[in-house]
Amino acid sequence: MADQKHLDVTLETQVESVNLAEEMCLRVAEAAGFDEDDCYRIGMSVREGVINAFHYGNQERPEKKIYLAVDLTSDKMVIHVLDEGKGFKLGDVPNPLAEENLLSTSGRGIFLMRSFMDEFDVVPGRTGGAEIIMSKKLPSADGHPANDNDDHNATSHQA
Repeated sequence: MADQKHLDVTLETQVESVNLAEEMCLRVAEAAGFDEDDCYRIGMSVREGVINAFHYGNQERPEKKIYLAVDLTSDKMVIHVLDEGKGFKLGDVPNPLAEENLLSTSGRGIFLMRSFMDEFDVVPGRTGGAEIIMSKKLPSADGHPANDNDDHNATSHQA
Protein backbone atom coordinates (compact mmCIF):
# COMPACT_ATOMS: atom_id res chain seq x y z
CA MET A 1 0.00 0.00 0.00
CA ALA A 2 2.27 2.75 -1.23
CA ASP A 3 -0.27 5.56 -1.12
CA GLN A 4 -2.13 6.71 1.98
CA LYS A 5 -5.89 6.28 2.08
CA HIS A 6 -8.16 8.61 4.08
CA LEU A 7 -11.78 8.38 5.21
CA ASP A 8 -13.46 11.31 6.94
CA VAL A 9 -17.03 11.14 8.31
CA THR A 10 -19.18 13.49 10.39
CA LEU A 11 -21.54 11.57 12.66
CA GLU A 12 -24.64 12.73 14.47
CA THR A 13 -24.63 12.58 18.28
CA GLN A 14 -26.97 9.61 18.50
CA VAL A 15 -26.64 5.98 19.59
CA GLU A 16 -26.84 4.70 15.98
CA SER A 17 -23.56 6.47 15.19
CA VAL A 18 -21.71 3.98 17.41
CA ASN A 19 -22.63 0.99 15.20
CA LEU A 20 -22.07 3.00 12.01
CA ALA A 21 -18.55 4.04 13.07
CA GLU A 22 -17.66 0.52 14.13
CA GLU A 23 -18.94 -1.01 10.87
CA MET A 24 -17.02 1.49 8.72
CA CYS A 25 -13.77 0.88 10.60
CA LEU A 26 -14.25 -2.90 10.50
CA ARG A 27 -14.61 -2.81 6.72
CA VAL A 28 -11.41 -0.78 6.41
CA ALA A 29 -9.59 -3.13 8.82
CA GLU A 30 -10.74 -6.25 6.94
CA ALA A 31 -9.73 -4.73 3.59
CA ALA A 32 -6.31 -3.86 5.09
CA GLY A 33 -5.77 -7.53 6.00
CA PHE A 34 -6.29 -7.57 9.76
CA ASP A 35 -7.29 -10.96 11.17
CA GLU A 36 -10.50 -11.62 13.08
CA ASP A 37 -8.97 -10.94 16.51
CA ASP A 38 -7.45 -7.61 15.47
CA CYS A 39 -10.69 -6.61 13.72
CA TYR A 40 -12.52 -7.29 17.00
CA ARG A 41 -10.00 -5.16 18.93
CA ILE A 42 -10.23 -2.32 16.41
CA GLY A 43 -14.04 -2.47 16.34
CA MET A 44 -14.30 -2.47 20.14
CA SER A 45 -11.85 0.45 20.37
CA VAL A 46 -13.87 2.49 17.86
CA ARG A 47 -17.10 1.66 19.75
CA GLU A 48 -15.57 2.84 23.02
CA GLY A 49 -14.17 6.01 21.46
CA VAL A 50 -17.46 6.99 19.82
CA ILE A 51 -19.48 6.11 22.95
CA ASN A 52 -17.17 8.39 24.95
CA ALA A 53 -17.58 11.20 22.39
CA PHE A 54 -21.36 10.71 22.39
CA HIS A 55 -21.85 10.46 26.15
CA TYR A 56 -19.00 12.32 27.88
CA GLY A 57 -17.82 14.70 25.17
CA ASN A 58 -21.03 15.85 23.52
CA GLN A 59 -23.18 14.99 26.56
CA GLU A 60 -25.71 13.39 24.19
CA ARG A 61 -26.62 16.82 22.78
CA PRO A 62 -27.94 16.29 19.22
CA GLU A 63 -26.72 19.66 17.92
CA LYS A 64 -23.12 18.55 18.46
CA LYS A 65 -21.20 16.35 16.00
CA ILE A 66 -18.71 13.50 16.26
CA TYR A 67 -15.90 13.44 13.70
CA LEU A 68 -14.36 10.13 12.67
CA ALA A 69 -11.27 9.91 10.48
CA VAL A 70 -9.41 6.78 9.38
CA ASP A 71 -6.01 6.83 7.70
CA LEU A 72 -4.32 3.82 6.19
CA THR A 73 -0.60 4.43 5.82
CA SER A 74 2.01 2.01 4.54
CA ASP A 75 2.44 0.56 8.04
CA LYS A 76 -0.62 1.25 10.19
CA MET A 77 -4.30 2.10 10.50
CA VAL A 78 -4.84 5.37 12.39
CA ILE A 79 -8.25 6.28 13.81
CA HIS A 80 -9.29 9.72 15.07
CA VAL A 81 -12.47 10.31 17.09
CA LEU A 82 -13.21 13.96 17.84
CA ASP A 83 -16.09 15.44 19.82
CA GLU A 84 -17.38 18.98 20.41
CA GLY A 85 -17.31 18.82 24.21
CA LYS A 86 -15.03 20.56 26.68
CA GLY A 87 -12.19 18.05 26.43
CA PHE A 88 -10.34 16.19 29.17
CA LYS A 89 -6.88 15.22 30.28
CA LEU A 90 -5.94 11.56 30.04
CA GLY A 91 -4.24 11.76 33.43
CA ASP A 92 -7.57 12.71 35.05
CA VAL A 93 -9.27 9.45 34.03
CA PRO A 94 -9.42 7.01 36.95
CA ASN A 95 -7.56 3.70 36.63
CA PRO A 96 -10.30 1.03 36.42
CA LEU A 97 -7.91 -1.57 37.86
CA ALA A 98 -7.34 0.37 41.08
CA GLU A 99 -9.16 -1.36 43.94
CA GLU A 100 -11.29 1.69 44.74
CA ASN A 101 -12.51 1.84 41.11
CA LEU A 102 -13.25 -1.85 40.45
CA LEU A 103 -17.01 -1.34 40.69
CA SER A 104 -16.99 1.90 38.71
CA THR A 105 -17.43 1.99 34.93
CA SER A 106 -15.39 5.20 34.59
CA GLY A 107 -12.12 4.71 32.73
CA ARG A 108 -12.90 1.24 31.32
CA GLY A 109 -13.28 2.43 27.73
CA ILE A 110 -9.93 4.22 27.84
CA PHE A 111 -8.38 1.11 29.37
CA LEU A 112 -9.77 -1.09 26.57
CA MET A 113 -8.61 1.26 23.81
CA ARG A 114 -5.12 1.43 25.34
CA SER A 115 -5.00 -2.36 25.64
CA PHE A 116 -6.36 -3.19 22.19
CA MET A 117 -4.47 -0.66 20.08
CA ASP A 118 -0.72 -0.27 19.51
CA GLU A 119 -0.77 3.49 20.06
CA PHE A 120 -3.28 5.59 21.98
CA ASP A 121 -3.43 9.26 22.92
CA VAL A 122 -5.92 12.02 23.68
CA VAL A 123 -5.17 15.56 22.54
CA PRO A 124 -7.14 18.81 22.57
CA GLY A 125 -9.32 18.83 19.45
CA ARG A 126 -9.73 21.57 16.86
CA THR A 127 -13.42 21.78 17.90
CA GLY A 128 -12.50 22.48 21.53
CA GLY A 129 -13.34 18.91 22.55
CA ALA A 130 -11.14 15.88 22.90
CA GLU A 131 -9.54 14.01 20.02
CA ILE A 132 -8.71 10.35 20.52
CA ILE A 133 -5.93 9.14 18.23
CA MET A 134 -5.27 5.41 18.14
CA SER A 135 -3.48 3.15 15.73
CA LYS A 136 -2.82 -0.50 14.94
CA LYS A 137 0.17 -1.74 12.93
CA LEU A 138 -0.80 -3.37 9.67
CA PRO A 139 -0.26 -7.12 9.44
CA SER A 140 2.58 -8.24 7.20
CA ALA A 141 2.27 -11.01 4.62
CA ASP A 142 3.17 -13.64 7.24
CA GLY A 143 0.28 -12.56 9.47
CA HIS A 144 2.40 -10.77 12.09
CA PRO A 145 2.27 -7.01 12.65
CA ALA A 146 4.60 -5.15 10.30
CA ASN A 147 7.75 -3.58 11.76
CA ASP A 148 7.20 -5.37 15.04
CA ASN A 149 10.56 -5.43 16.81
CA ASP A 150 9.19 -5.66 20.35
CA ASP A 151 10.66 -8.64 22.19
CA HIS A 152 7.45 -9.28 24.11
CA ASN A 153 5.59 -9.91 20.85
CA ALA A 154 8.34 -11.96 19.23
CA THR A 155 7.90 -15.19 21.16
CA SER A 156 7.69 -18.27 18.98
CA HIS A 157 6.39 -21.70 19.81
CA GLN A 158 8.11 -24.72 18.35
CA ALA A 159 6.51 -28.14 18.13
